[in-house]
Amino acid sequence: MAALVVTHAEVEGPGWIASWLAEEGLPLDVVAPWRGEELPASLDGVQALVVMGGPQDAWDDTSAPWLAATKSLLRTAVAQGIPTLGVCLGAQLLAVACGGRVEPGSRGPELGARFVARRDAAGADPLFWDLPLSPVVVQWHWDAVTSLPPGSTLLMAGTAYENQAFRVGERAWGLQFHVETPPEMVVAWAEQDRASLEESGVDVDALLARALSELDEVAEVWGEVVRRFARLALER
Repeated sequence: MAALVVTHAEVEGPGWIASWLAEEGLPLDVVAPWRGEELPASLDGVQALVVMGGPQDAWDDTSAPWLAATKSLLRTAVAQGIPTLGVCLGAQLLAVACGGRVEPGSRGPELGARFVARRDAAGADPLFWDLPLSPVVVQWHWDAVTSLPPGSTLLMAGTAYENQAFRVGERAWGLQFHVETPPEMVVAWAEQDRASLEESGVDVDALLARALSELDEVAEVWGEVVRRFARLALER
């Protein structure tokens, strides 16, 4: 029994999430459809589902040939109560798959180290219950969840984009932000987008330096959240 991890790009793997899940005894089965690997047709034998980030558009299945199948897996996981975690694009796919809405961010990209604000509902959440009021996260997205799925619960909010973390049903969580980011991952994103960001006036070096300075705090806070997710999955 393992956690099925779906990735969408070479520079957006599970990162620290892989280590945190393994620490709790939950092995990973990482599938990379972007390099031709096939997604499973069902979630039989899957202990948890984790869907990572990527550059694709969650609302446009033509932006990658595997997106429709990924959304189908997400719907199945929610319906079957399989613990599910979506990160950045993964959260957006979870939202769209379950009846929410994702659109290009009206305020432009949200990048680097940012604070998110805990909502009251987080106090009763099995993963988020004791998080700080304003934990730091790593942002790197151009699109945003503009409408949550019906019946979902908002757990963390932001100033630029409100829907930062949410739960669908009892066991599916979406994080618009990143928590899985070792330094080399954030550096890769910054270098990949450097030219376009500098053209729009972003000081990439300052953005990167601030993000790197916060990674220890990100890992300290969010590592326990992911470990709780692993323990929840192992209880099934």
